[in-house]
Amino acid sequence: MAGLTHILHVEDDADIVEVARMSLELLGGFRLDQFTSGAAAVAAAPGLHPDLLLLDMMMPGMDGWQTLLRLRDVPHLREVPAIFMTAKLAGLPDADAFAAQHVIGTVEKPFDAMALPGQLSAMWDRACAQPAFP
Repeated sequence: MAGLTHILHVEDDADIVEVARMSLELLGGFRLDQFTSGAAAVAAAPGLHPDLLLLDMMMPGMDGWQTLLRLRDVPHLREVPAIFMTAKLAGLPDADAFAAQHVIGTVEKPFDAMALPGQLSAMWDRACAQPAFP
């Protein structure tokens, strides 16, 4: 499995989009495709080949879980690991649902922009060490 270099990020809050961009591109050195809605990400998804899906859980219209399920309809994104960012950890799908959709972790908002690249990399590394990781 190649290293983590390319992230598809979906977030509806413009301020968080910018902070995440600076954190992940400038500090983390990641290539980033950002979208402000699940619908926009799903529309663009066939032409994207990210290593990781980073999704806001609470968004208007299509929430993060719905977005993930729609992204799974794109054949080359079926098993791409996903991480959710959320201010509300209560009410998330259970561990079995997460595992079935290759969700490898969550980042609680507000997040530490300086620590975010390392957090994502650590989750990625832990997931890659699992025998069932795609």
